[in-house]
Order: sequence, then C-alpha cells, then structure tokens
Amino acid sequence: MKVVPIEPHGFCAGVTGAVRKALSLKAGAYCLHELVHNELVVNGLRKRGIVFVESLDDVPHGATVLFSAHGVSPSVRRKAEERGLVVADATCPFVTRVHKAAREFSSRGLPVVVIGNPAHAEVKGIVGEVGDGGAFVYPELPDAKRIGLVSQTTMNADEVARIVADLRKRFEVETVAEVCHATKERQDAVRAFRGDALLVLGSDQSSNTRRLCEVARCRTFRAGTMDDVRSLDLKGVEVLGVTSGASTPEDFFELAVEYLKERFQ
Repeated sequence: MKVVPIEPHGFCAGVTGAVRKALSLKAGAYCLHELVHNELVVNGLRKRGIVFVESLDDVPHGATVLFSAHGVSPSVRRKAEERGLVVADATCPFVTRVHKAAREFSSRGLPVVVIGNPAHAEVKGIVGEVGDGGAFVYPELPDAKRIGLVSQTTMNADEVARIVADLRKRFEVETVAEVCHATKERQDAVRAFRGDALLVLGSDQSSNTRRLCEVARCRTFRAGTMDDVRSLDLKGVEVLGVTSGASTPEDFFELAVEYLKERFQ
C-alpha cells in the first residue's frame, strides 16, 4: 500500500493562535467549552492545568476564563464582565469577521441568515450578535425581500456556494458567506486526490474534519487517536491518502503517517 500525505495539514492559523493563547495562561485558568474540537489538544491542556467548563457559572469570581476559537455571543462577554472574570479571547480572526458582518447587517435592519449547524458553538455566537428575532439559521428563512447572509466557517464550501446561489433566486442578498481559507484549501486538496481510500485524522466533534470526509471522492476512514489508526481495516487499499482537520496536532499526523508507512509500505 502506498501512503500519500495530502497538503495542507496540521493546525490552521486560527487554531495555532488559540493554542498559543491557552499555553500562555497559568494552571488553574478556565476555558469555556472546548478550545478547539480535538480531544488530543483538550487533554493536553487539561494536563497543563486548564479547567474546561460549559457555563460561566462554573468559573469562580475573578478567575481567568478563555473563550474558545469558535467565539461567543455578546451576552456571554457581558456575563463575564459582570462576574469580574479576566477574559483571554482565543476567537479565530475569521470567525470574528463573520460576527462583525452579522452585526453590520443587523444594524441596517437586514434579517441575518446563518448557514451552519444551530447546535455548534460558532453558530450560537454568530446568532447572539443579532437582536431578538433577527437571526435565522438556514433552512429557516425570514419573510423579507432582502437578507444579510453569513456562514459557519467550517462548512462544506460547495454546499455553501449552492445555498448562496439558491437564496439569490429568492431574495436580494448581501453576503460574506464563505468557509475559511484553511477549510477550503483542505477540501480542494481532498477533492483532487485520486487514490482509492482516504484517512482523515481528527475528532468526530470537529466540523471541518467531518466535512473532509464528506467531500472525498473515494472510500474514507477517520481516526482521532493512534489507537484508532492501529485498529483501521485497510485491507484491499492500494493508495491511501492521509489528511487532517485544522485542529489536529501535527505531531499526531506525523506519527500516524510514520506508522502506516512502516506497517504497510
């Protein structure tokens, strides 16, 4: 079996910045939700003393709290201030750009349509930028002539483009709806791969990891840990491409590729 690493891989710039921010904090700092959706990263930070919580109510008054790369709503920021928390903000700059666009659309009276998973932390943060009743998560749509359109940054780029084209037939659309550059580059590389199987390294909780599995044009495997890699049934695979989600550590990628080459090549 031939093992083919697919470029790019490793952390994207947003994840690199978020992890760097987390590593700069002292043990005992808190992180609201997972910093990024990767169990290797989260477990590594836990070992360094970062405490992960799902609510600001679980953060002691005056403590340091880290906001994840996915961003938070203004109401969360206000609550942190009210509780006297010291905020370290690891929001991805591309996500910040989407938040800004949603605010601007809303400030001009446009209903804001968000393409994304309503349960995802990033989408919750975007929706929170818009006044009550002013945000709609696709396929929910407003009764309006003109809309502002934004997207979760880790969606399938082709799906986002299809939805944008469809909505342009039904509304006057102002849009910044697109996936982030790192997400699109990885999806394009996976679409271009012509082997007979693909291994995507990353967490099942990671949206961009799942999207890589979706856009592949061949049989696909996913692994989040080395135990997952070792348990893969690769019987019959002749050319295996290996890629990773944008929150997957590079040392895991390198270890997995080395193992696969030693065992199968």
